[in-house]
Amino acid sequence: MKKFIPALAMSLIMSAFMVSAPQAATAKAVFAGGCFWCMEGPFDKLKGVKATTSGYAAGKKSTANYSQVSSGSTQHVEAIQITYDPNVISYATLLKTYWVNIDPFDARGQFCDKGHQYTTAIWTKNNEERQAALASQTAFKKLAKGNGGFKINITNYVSFYPAEEYHQNYYKKNPIRYKYYRGGCGRDRRLKAVWGKLAKH
Repeated sequence: MKKFIPALAMSLIMSAFMVSAPQAATAKAVFAGGCFWCMEGPFDKLKGVKATTSGYAAGKKSTANYSQVSSGSTQHVEAIQITYDPNVISYATLLKTYWVNIDPFDARGQFCDKGHQYTTAIWTKNNEERQAALASQTAFKKLAKGNGGFKINITNYVSFYPAEEYHQNYYKKNPIRYKYYRGGCGRDRRLKAVWGKLAKH
């Protein structure tokens, strides 16, 4: 019995350590919501997000460049990769910001940008992320105002290729051009119509 008690105590200590052990220092999420210029800002504002990268998800590396992707001749989709600290912000919280920055009813693209390269998608890397994405979709269907069902693609992660440097942080580098593009595309008007006060940008 005397030998059993120390062993039991050590087992309990190790169990507690395993439960409370912090997650990896960083994780990455990949979402598509139309023009990648417009998707960086909402996530850059979140505490725990370390960086956002505009790029091309899925498709082949050889065709992951703006001239080919924007023509609609590849299987790529404009997307952003979010590098975040899971000990500060959860994947589920990222999803909350994602939903209110897209029009989930549009199967042809987003706002003024149409074509496969501008469609919406969530690429999940494991079952936990997939379940979180599906659960959030169910929750946000109850909050969105629009006709028809959600047209978003929730699928397994394949690949992500960073876009050219001039696309990175475009909203910061070219604030005036970005403002006119975003306004002219009708993005904020549509987001307000779909999400009301939940819309953020």
